[in-house]
Amino acid sequence: MKSDGFWTIERSLLEVVVERETLTIKEIELFKAVDLWAAKECERQYLAADGAIKRKILGEDLIKRIRFPTMKQEDFASVVLDSEILTPKEIVSLVKYLSSVPRSPVGFPETKRCGFACVDDIQRCCRFTWLSNSPCRVYCDPVHDVINFSVDKDIVLHGLCLFGSENNTYSVELKIMKASSGKILASKAGYFASKLLQCEIGSYYGFQVLFDRNIILKKHTTYEMWAKIRGPDSLRGETGVSSIKCREVTFTFIKNQHLAVGFNASDVQKGQFPELLFASK
Repeated sequence: MKSDGFWTIERSLLEVVVERETLTIKEIELFKAVDLWAAKECERQYLAADGAIKRKILGEDLIKRIRFPTMKQEDFASVVLDSEILTPKEIVSLVKYLSSVPRSPVGFPETKRCGFACVDDIQRCCRFTWLSNSPCRVYCDPVHDVINFSVDKDIVLHGLCLFGSENNTYSVELKIMKASSGKILASKAGYFASKLLQCEIGSYYGFQVLFDRNIILKKHTTYEMWAKIRGPDSLRGETGVSSIKCREVTFTFIKNQHLAVGFNASDVQKGQFPELLFASK
C-alpha cells in the first residue's frame, strides 16, 4: 500500500480498509499509512499532530482494529512507539506480548490478516485414510487427546483441524509442545462451531483452530499435539498412518508415551487431529 494519496481518502473508506481481513500488506505499513492520514487530518483542522490528538481523530474503535501483535518487535519499537498513539499501559502489554512474556489479552487482534494469497499458501496434511461415522466419545470431564509427530523439513504450522459433529459447538484448549522438554510453543482456547470440512479423502464435520502466531517447527524434532475438548460426541478418524508425505514434507506420527487413563481415544491409528495446516518454510 503506497501512502502517497492514501491520506486523501474519506474516513469511511479508511475504516473499511483497516477492518478488511484480506489485505495483502504488512501491518506495519498499514499503520504508517493510518498514522500519516491522522497527521494530515490534524493539518486540515489546524491541530498539533501529537499522539493524543491523532488518536482522538482516529477514534478508539479504529485504533483497536490495528493488529499490533502481528508486527515485528523492531518495527513496533522504531515506528509505533515514535507515533505516541498508544497509551503507556498498551505499550507495556504489547512489549510483553512481542517478547513472548506470559500476559493477559492485549486488546488488539492477534492474528495476521489473511491476504488474497494466504489460503493458497496454507497446505493441509490429513493423517487418516478413512473417516468413520462412529462417534469418538468426548466426555464432560476434562480428558485429553494427545499424539506426537515430527517432520523431515522445517515447516510453519498455522493450526490444526479437529473433529466435531453436525450443528454442534465445542470448548477446546489446544497446545503444541516440544516433546523433549514439554515447552509450550503455541496454544489456543475458545469455543468452535463444527461445520462440514473438505479434505483429500472426503468431507467431515469439524473445525479449524488457527494459532495467533505461526509456529516454526524444526525437522527431526518430536512435537506433541495436546487437546482438551468438551462437547457432544464427535466423529473420529480411522486407519491412521504412521508416516505420510504431504507437499514434499513427510509427517511421522508417534504414540504418546504418556497415553493412559485420563486421556481420550486418539492414537496413531484412530481418534482426533485429522489435519495439520502448514506451509513450507
